Amino acid sequence: MKIKFLGQNCFLFTYNGTTILSDPFYNFQKEQTGFDISSQKIDYVLITHAHGDHIADVKEVLVNYPDCAVIGQPEICEYFNHPNSIDINFGGSAKFDDMKISMVPAHHTSSFPDGTYGGQPCGYIFRFQGKNVYLAGDTGVMADMAYFPQLFGEITLSILPIGGHYTMCARKAAFAASELLKCKKVIGCHFDTFPPIKINQDSAKQLFAEKNIDFSIPKLGEEFEI
Repeated sequence: MKIKFLGQNCFLFTYNGTTILSDPFYNFQKEQTGFDISSQKIDYVLITHAHGDHIADVKEVLVNYPDCAVIGQPEICEYFNHPNSIDINFGGSAKFDDMKISMVPAHHTSSFPDGTYGGQPCGYIFRFQGKNVYLAGDTGVMADMAYFPQLFGEITLSILPIGGHYTMCARKAAFAASELLKCKKVIGCHFDTFPPIKINQDSAKQLFAEKNIDFSIPKLGEEFEI
């Protein structure tokens, strides 16, 4: 699996030729990522919740790729009214090829910019070839995290918010990774996009280093491989 960071909680996941775009918000900083939606191949749009910085570019994706499928809670799918929706809920999974994407809880809020109810916020666990990648979405620390490695197996990689203010800060994310998720590799997200979530990157790296966690603060457009 390849994972490309496009800002905030927007990532492009590529696995066996299938592409999954999470929480589309790529236009906000595209001059730094060079991401051009018209030159991509998007098979699925994966949405964690309804806030504007997670759904701003969904409609543009669907205009460019009308055959792609939207994965999210029923309220999310109903809002976009896209014919290829895959509406799941907590405990449910979307399956294709040899990968399963399972929906898990997140502690946050969820409503669309126009005030429409957006269901409950969530995260996802990508399960493939004995690996588990946890995309946390916007969340605070929650006890449920301790059950994820018990339910799904070892968490190979966690993508965790580190910006504080609206989500976990780096200190809390490091605690969650070490004590609850038992995960040794973390990519940070939801940081530096807006003034309230500006972070001290050196301090964040030190907090994870103290817990012996392989931690990356991604640059815009940076790609990782699992």
